[in-house]
Amino acid sequence: MLQSKIKTVVLAIAISVMAISLIAFPQESIDASTRGLNMWWEIVFPSLLPFFIVSEILIGFGVVRFIGVLLEPLMRPLFKVPGVGGFVLAMGMASGYPAGAKFTTRLRQEKQISRIEAERLVSFTNCSNPLFIFGAVSVGFFHNAKIGIILALAHYLGNITVGLIMRFYGRNEEPIENLKSKRKPSLKAAFSVLHQTRINEKRPIGKLVGDAVMSSIQTLLMIGGFIILFSVINKLLFHIGITEFIAKGLEIVLVLFHISPELSIPLFSGAFELTLGNQMTSQVDTVTLMEKVIVASAILAFCGFSVQAQVASILAQSDIRFKPFFFARIMHAFIAALYAFILWKLLYERISQYEQPSNAIPVFHLGEGSFYQQLLEFGPLITIGALILYIYLYVKENFTRSL
Repeated sequence: MLQSKIKTVVLAIAISVMAISLIAFPQESIDASTRGLNMWWEIVFPSLLPFFIVSEILIGFGVVRFIGVLLEPLMRPLFKVPGVGGFVLAMGMASGYPAGAKFTTRLRQEKQISRIEAERLVSFTNCSNPLFIFGAVSVGFFHNAKIGIILALAHYLGNITVGLIMRFYGRNEEPIENLKSKRKPSLKAAFSVLHQTRINEKRPIGKLVGDAVMSSIQTLLMIGGFIILFSVINKLLFHIGITEFIAKGLEIVLVLFHISPELSIPLFSGAFELTLGNQMTSQVDTVTLMEKVIVASAILAFCGFSVQAQVASILAQSDIRFKPFFFARIMHAFIAALYAFILWKLLYERISQYEQPSNAIPVFHLGEGSFYQQLLEFGPLITIGALILYIYLYVKENFTRSL
């Protein structure tokens, strides 16, 4: 009872401080809100929307179950999740945060995986996409495409390592029938499952696509709200002095790992919002590049409270618990930082030593006509078009129900 009352007081004080800070720093709040909105408007919405819609349609048509049967021999022994986890992992890596949580929750709602399997799966399928790592962080912030190779390898190897560790999670809670695959993998069995799922799907194609669009846009609207909110919170924490205060404690941790304490403020900012944290990390000129890459790798792995809040909101739509995901993010941050250190010694220094001058342009180069630049240019148009379509479908659906 006492603990509950203390929690109530703490939450009340925290939200009151935030409200007062919004009044005390109106211009800073507007600037931070605009920055978060631009990120969602130009990058997040247009890049995630196609993946969300396609994944919903693939699940409805049974393609995910088809893939699951074929990948069962790989995913079950390694990660103790069904074969459909391979689809979630691939889509999560391709589309970025928080797609892994979205797809895992959808599979749980379809009862294709158990709760324990879903909690294992979501712990290692929420990844940063290659476009963000190479385009925004390595080239955009660090102006060095080679760093993207280190960050990407550390990030994805760290995710796989977390998945291998989390396979031991929930062993006592898992039903015995989930420990072994129920069917032998074969193309015939996979096609049978695909066909049966399509037959069981009673919605016509038009309705299925419309529901996929509605569900995807609703999720992305929620994501946009969290991005804006945590962008403002991060800015306010800096102006009221909390960032600097907590950064003093982080300095002790960084010194223990022989990393410059000057990276404490970027690390704390990255704990709330990973884009700002990586940008601030790249701008610290008094530390070595290796230290900055290690911290950037940890920030990417932890993915910030902004992304974690998005994941928590998505997981709340099912019975999947958030605590295993949060524990996995802390574990991933340390593992990814360790991988970055190892890869720097083994890979980056050798690449730099033997690098020859080249006229080749990196795939994610932020120059004229690059994919990233095109996304910045046409992203808002895609967002507007999708929102107009959403309003049309929403009005149509509600009008039909009223009749």
